[in-house]
Order: sequence, then structure tokens, then C-alpha cells
Amino acid sequence: MACTICGPKFSLCALVLSVWGIIQLTLMGVFYQIGAVALLEDLPMEEGGHHSITDFIAQVEDGYTQNAHNCWIAALLYVITLVVSGHQFWMNNRASVSM
Repeated sequence: MACTICGPKFSLCALVLSVWGIIQLTLMGVFYQIGAVALLEDLPMEEGGHHSITDFIAQVEDGYTQNAHNCWIAALLYVITLVVSGHQFWMNNRASVSM
């Protein structure tokens, strides 16, 4: 007896969304790591907390690094989702072939 948690359509949908999430978040992590200027508005920064240009640059670099790590952690969570949904898709297909 197959140990399926979700059906074939849901597992396929989760599989596709996981692949897309891995691609998107990995690329965003790379762009944050290289310091893409287009992503500057998404950095967690304090308003008016900059006493010098070196403080501002250090805060920007820390924000880019933190956001890159957050994107890569989220991509790893999508890898876990990909493995689980791929297993469920395989189990559902195996169950339907054996009937």
C-alpha cells in the first residue's frame, strides 16, 4: 500500500512551484551577493541612522549579505519541498500503474 499524503495533481503542482522557487531564490541570492543596485530598496536599513558614508556602506553591505543568506535558506526549504512533492508524485504514479 502506497503511503501518499497528497494526490497526483497537488504533488505535481508543488513540484513545479518548488522548481520555480529554487530557481528564483537562488538567482536573487546571487544578485544580493554581488550587490545588485536594483535591489537596494529591499535592504533592511534604518532611517537617518547614518553618521558617515562608511557607516552607510557597511550597513548596505550587511543588508546585502543578510538578504542573500535569507534567499539561499528559502531556496533550501524549496529543495525539501521538491523532494517531498517528487516522492509523492512518484508514489502516486506507482500506485496508479500497479492498479
